[in-house]
Amino acid sequence: MKRVGRLFFFILFTYSTINLFAQKNNRELLFNGKNLQGWDTYIGPPLDDTGKKLSNVPVGLNNDPKHVFTIVQDTGEKIIRISGENWGAISTKKEYSDFHLQLMFKWGQLTWGQKKNKKKDSGLLYFSVGDYGADYGAWMRSQEFQIEQGNCGDYWGVAGGMEDVPVTKKSDSEYVYDPSGELISFSATAKVGRHCIKRGDAENAAGEWNTLDLYCHGDTSVHVINGKVMMMLYHSSQLQNAQVLPLIKGKLQIQSEGAEVFYKHIFIEALNKIPVGILH
Repeated sequence: MKRVGRLFFFILFTYSTINLFAQKNNRELLFNGKNLQGWDTYIGPPLDDTGKKLSNVPVGLNNDPKHVFTIVQDTGEKIIRISGENWGAISTKKEYSDFHLQLMFKWGQLTWGQKKNKKKDSGLLYFSVGDYGADYGAWMRSQEFQIEQGNCGDYWGVAGGMEDVPVTKKSDSEYVYDPSGELISFSATAKVGRHCIKRGDAENAAGEWNTLDLYCHGDTSVHVINGKVMMMLYHSSQLQNAQVLPLIKGKLQIQSEGAEVFYKHIFIEALNKIPVGILH
């Protein structure tokens, strides 16, 4: 019995080790902890102190004269700093579908332009397709996982992005995610608009690190902050030339939108289904 028991635990240990190794090797680090290799930068037209465009000409692709996107040291490790001074984003060179993305973020001190002394704002844009600068001269068509003080986990449709979300009506212009609510389509052309409010709150205090998880499989997405589900979204699509088309694959963008913010520990892994524990 002892020999059988040892054999059992050896097999179990070997299986667990191989499984853990496979899980780790399934992860792709999107930030290498050194530089922005694998990413492009894009900055929209220069803005004045009120957020008004000074011209319609963007600063452009991989041109960052004000060093909006840099790598800095923080308690012994290198992290991404986004100053927020110009509106734009870093975007992955590769496109992704059916994935689990995780990253960590925390707020800095600076705010700029129309965001001056207001809630600090950024955002993770996923399934990003089409032209740079399609939205406000700064961002591609996409679905937004909102990263904003007090509103992390909200949804915005960007430049034609569309999602169906179960909601409860809060006011004439506000709808809050409710897993047992009515399924409503959110987009720039919808009567309800392109913004849906997350349910609950899970953000840490300003200056502390937060963990963001985004699960996408097929046309279904889940927004998670610090381990708490903020929202589930269905039927990801886009409006293109008056046609509604699927939107289930694209680049990832991390916004610069008027506030200083830091990011680290960004990885992505393939997903063959959304974990049961995440689904309601």
